[in-house]
Amino acid sequence: MDKSVPIQSELSADQPFFDNTQYGPGPNDSINDATEDRAVTQKSIMLNGTTISYTASAGHLVAYDQDSALPYAKIFYISFTKNDVAASSRPVTFFYNGGPGSSSVFLLLGSFGPRRIKTSMPHFTPPAPYQLENNPESLLDRTDLVFINPVGTGYSAAISPKKNSDFWGVDQDAKSIKQFIKRYLTVYGRWNSPKYLFGESYGTPRTCVLTWLLHEDGIDLNGVVLQSSILDYTQPDGSVGILPTFAADAWYHKKITVSPHPTNLASFMNQVEEFAQKSYADAKEKYPKVDQATVQYLSEILGIPAEVLKYWKLDPTIPNAIGGPTFLTSILQDKGKALGSYDGRVEADEVGIAGSVDPSSGTNDPTLTAVGGVYTAMWNVYLNEELKYTATSPFIDINDEAFKNWDFSHIDPTGAHKPSINPSTHGQITLYTAGDLAASIELNPYLRVFCANGYYDAVTPFFQTKLDLENMQLGNPKSHHKIVHKHIVFRNYESGHMIYLDNKSRKAMKKDLDKFYDEMPAHCDAIRTELESNTEMQIRSSRYRRRFSRTPY
Repeated sequence: MDKSVPIQSELSADQPFFDNTQYGPGPNDSINDATEDRAVTQKSIMLNGTTISYTASAGHLVAYDQDSALPYAKIFYISFTKNDVAASSRPVTFFYNGGPGSSSVFLLLGSFGPRRIKTSMPHFTPPAPYQLENNPESLLDRTDLVFINPVGTGYSAAISPKKNSDFWGVDQDAKSIKQFIKRYLTVYGRWNSPKYLFGESYGTPRTCVLTWLLHEDGIDLNGVVLQSSILDYTQPDGSVGILPTFAADAWYHKKITVSPHPTNLASFMNQVEEFAQKSYADAKEKYPKVDQATVQYLSEILGIPAEVLKYWKLDPTIPNAIGGPTFLTSILQDKGKALGSYDGRVEADEVGIAGSVDPSSGTNDPTLTAVGGVYTAMWNVYLNEELKYTATSPFIDINDEAFKNWDFSHIDPTGAHKPSINPSTHGQITLYTAGDLAASIELNPYLRVFCANGYYDAVTPFFQTKLDLENMQLGNPKSHHKIVHKHIVFRNYESGHMIYLDNKSRKAMKKDLDKFYDEMPAHCDAIRTELESNTEMQIRSSRYRRRFSRTPY
């Protein structure tokens, strides 16, 4: 076993670490350091009445270029591993946020790690002192947790002669994280552990590509978790996919005029989904020759007058003065408020200074503004004081330079590729990665997917995600729907983009994830039985191997 990092059984006492390496966040920055160091602390947490002792590690592993075998990226990670458990019986899940250009701190301190911040979502969290508490919804009772910070985020950087921008692209990024995961499996002796990926936002296309790349290297995953997905950037008109989200926003702010008034959001969303896919899509196609009953119902579910909707050509996504969807700045116009794109429950002033800030522009969105202070403060407290890792270099939570310089070009294994345009040219990004996931499912029939979305998320709308996954190229037309729902678990929550920041939704998602992990053995048994009795499926798998594989079998 690799001894560059002590294996878990060799550790007993806390081992603080001081890091004086400077990790520049710029596109041309790099470092010359290829050492692998970490801070180690011993912790415990009580989950469901059982005390779990675990080792927390904060440090770096080096990813090696697969072609040259030279070290080319030093990647910062935080891991939590349960003590005294056989590796082969203990799952390990790799987490990352999105962006591109986001560190994993948002998932780390908000979702299912052993410690989490307390927020006032959907309201602004008051200034310090903040609170950091043990997380009763931690997934540590089901799996070990590894939070990865891609190159240019956190304390991760390219190793010279490579530079950060060499990793800022769909394929470049996924390849470097693949190499990190392989390094982690070697250093910690986890090659025979059940393996999962957990990606949020842009982390979902990263997961699709990474799942395929890992398969090509002989690493087949047990499952993946897609939270707040964006798997197809090619939608010329996303109004059908986002309409249920806007209706959810209107429902929450008591603006809908549907009679009788729906009291259950999930049931209401099912109705709006059917309307969006049929009557609304048909009306958009035939506009201005539309059925007035359709326009009236659209007005009732959005809380927008029919005359205004006609002026918008029935499209609530048309850009407003600052570039965001007009609906978000119109629904509460009588109060001088705008809704957040990341969570439509969150309001922001649309007058005065706040009126000049785009509510749908990433870090300026009121959702992220409402929790930015608590994340910044408590991350430093957690890393320095609890995990015993101290650095002189500033931690980069979100690196805007990465997104500005990101290469979105990618060809998925199914060939459903359209030319890509870099966002710096102000063009349309046309990244499509649902094909990577489809190919992975075809070749790894045991792979299971948990898809989680928030009803109030207008950045990655839940219904658009469902459409993307249901329409991906998977199996023959007769069996397509059955295959999709056999492999994919769909769950929606009354929350926004960062589902875990809503206390009720986080608890519900934890129960659903518990079931997802617990059901995996039974799922595999069922698939195994089906494969052994279904010669046709075996032939189909062989056909897809020949079609998708870049290496001979």
